[in-house]
Amino acid sequence: MNPKELAVAVMNGQPVEKLPFMPITMMFAADRINVPYRRYATEAALMARGQLKIAEEFGAAQISAISDPGVEAHDLGADIGFPENNPPYVNEENALFADKAALVGAKTIRPESGKRMSNRVEAVRLMAEAAENDRLVEGWVEGPCAEASDLRGINRLMTDFFDDPSFVADLMDFVTEQAILFARAQIRAGAQIVGIGDAASSLIGPDLYAEFSVPRTKRYINAIHDEGALVRLHICGRTEGLAPFWKELGADMIDVDAGNSIAAIREALGPNVSALAGNLDPVREVRDSLPSAIAKRLNACRKESAPRFIVGAGCEIPRDCPADNLMAMKHFADNLK
Repeated sequence: MNPKELAVAVMNGQPVEKLPFMPITMMFAADRINVPYRRYATEAALMARGQLKIAEEFGAAQISAISDPGVEAHDLGADIGFPENNPPYVNEENALFADKAALVGAKTIRPESGKRMSNRVEAVRLMAEAAENDRLVEGWVEGPCAEASDLRGINRLMTDFFDDPSFVADLMDFVTEQAILFARAQIRAGAQIVGIGDAASSLIGPDLYAEFSVPRTKRYINAIHDEGALVRLHICGRTEGLAPFWKELGADMIDVDAGNSIAAIREALGPNVSALAGNLDPVREVRDSLPSAIAKRLNACRKESAPRFIVGAGCEIPRDCPADNLMAMKHFADNLK
């Protein structure tokens, strides 16, 4: 099996003789090709080059268009900062919907007409062209709570859940409509799996998650599956309390962040729902660790998340991670015992 076939087999619950390695690399990839991160995040050709280099050097099963949470927000009109060598960021003090009335009449935009969304679509196209069906090409969209936070400001949104839940519902519906358009554009450009990044959902607790995020995330996933692509759900932070709701979502792959019990999440899901990836601490257990310790932790994760496990860290690989440590993860994936 090539790396793509291996990843799909694990997500489908098929027996395999080795595991796919699917790390999230952004700043690490930019540094690997010696370009400032601002250029990596905003120039499709550089993103594709960086991801292809990671795949070639470290055997990653996917090449990904993930870059930063400000892509959709930028094209909708949000105030985005662009540091020279760090990720773009949303200026929440000047949030697009700081005034709730601004949502009235707000319209989604076609991804091809947005500067940054069209850049990501182009990155996906270039990756698909170069991958030759050997690696999974991964698109990316912001999840409903994450993007609502970007457009409203996270502190305002957290208050809105209690002060004006109908506004939150309207905002998340708007976000969902835009994300589905964006996901479809990436799939039609060649993405075979789409990541949904929804870190802010880890902050709202199980009850609000079930009421607001779950039904809209389900709409994302259904739309992506309807286009023939797979889904990677990525929620940073403490997520064990959310895991019981993941069973109904149908994501093909779920990243488990550091600090969670991957065994508890597998128990909540059952053996036949979603491949789990992770959940090593990217700094303490990957960057600052030793190859032997990395292998030991991954083996524990594999056993706890069986039968469907994908090798990765809990979140993004740090830009200054030693290459030997990343290679140790790939070596573990290739040498099951």
